[in-house]
Amino acid sequence: MTESKSDSLPRRDAAGRVVALPDLLGVVGAGLVIGLVVLLLFDGVFTLIGDGRLGQSNGWLAVILPAWLFADDFRAWAGGSARFVAAAVATGVGVASGLLAAGIAAELPATAGGGIGAAVFALVYAAVWFHGVRWLDGQ
Repeated sequence: MTESKSDSLPRRDAAGRVVALPDLLGVVGAGLVIGLVVLLLFDGVFTLIGDGRLGQSNGWLAVILPAWLFADDFRAWAGGSARFVAAAVATGVGVASGLLAAGIAAELPATAGGGIGAAVFALVYAAVWFHGVRWLDGQ
């Protein structure tokens, strides 16, 4: 894989695939933080107008930006069945890990517990996807 010249993160090769796991994990982490901040802002606004209590939003919504990145990288791996197998395995392992983490954090408010589940899902998915698609594609 050759890396394209770009100052943006995550770094991508000429086909548009993410080239480094730390880049992928960093952007996923940033997406999770941004998603949680936006979710808390919306939750705070709804609390102020009297339509709910703070912390009752579903924290799993924080996974929206990382999922967008995963879909973009999935699309960049066009031309083979490796991406479908890697995505299926990464989804299964990620969802199971995220649900386990959210279950352990069940005593926390929904935003926190779901946010923990979303973070575990996204980070596990990223690691399994990154290594799995390369291994299955023979790289």
